[in-house]
Amino acid sequence: MALLRVHDLRLQYGQTLVQEHIHLQLASGQILAVMGGSGCGKSTLMKCLIGLLEPASGQVMYGEQDYWRSNDAMRKQLRSDIGVLFQSAALWSSMTVLDNVLLPLQVQQQLSPAEQRARAMEVLAWVGMSEACDRMPADLSGGMKKRVGLARAIVARPHMLFLDEPSAGLDPISSHKLDRLILDIRDKTGAGIVIVTHELPSIYALADDGIFLDADSKQPIAHGSPVKMRDESNHPTVRAFMHREEIKTP
Repeated sequence: MALLRVHDLRLQYGQTLVQEHIHLQLASGQILAVMGGSGCGKSTLMKCLIGLLEPASGQVMYGEQDYWRSNDAMRKQLRSDIGVLFQSAALWSSMTVLDNVLLPLQVQQQLSPAEQRARAMEVLAWVGMSEACDRMPADLSGGMKKRVGLARAIVARPHMLFLDEPSAGLDPISSHKLDRLILDIRDKTGAGIVIVTHELPSIYALADDGIFLDADSKQPIAHGSPVKMRDESNHPTVRAFMHREEIKTP
């Protein structure tokens, strides 16, 4: 059974159409890339998938549950099975690294305080940030913040991870290290991962499936393996994006 199924999704802000006719599916251990140029609706789609923006129509299915047709209690339960890394890492500036990572466990209230701390320190060690547990976010580099954000996203053992531009603002070496960490998390946890990015090295390194959103037609224009999109697509917008070319106009 798929972890996530999206059927004929339509996204709008007021009367302004962002994207429509979106179909996608995510399985355990799969990494799916949401691709497209600036302003095509990638982050808007992410917001809908994680419960921050209600679609104009269509379905977002977590397992057999339709998220946007569920009551508040069911939505809260469904959200507890997802982890999110926002583009800015979104760490609480007034809290230490450890306290930031503890937050999802404190919300769940399934572990004792001692067990929560042990689990938080476990994932901080996993991402190479245990020695920074008492530091404040302002004292961290961009790459370190992303690692702490990842630790917070996985600390409650979710089955799905949503990563919004994880490599944004990172140098190539830090970006490569983060890609390797994401693959390690996928391999060790079996989580399904949706990644929004326009960074081609990360797309090719991470994703085994993908969807390409088009800003002009306001709907997906390609699905499947990013490598196959790069090598086989004849659509000028897809080819220009995947090969970093300018679109030729008459």
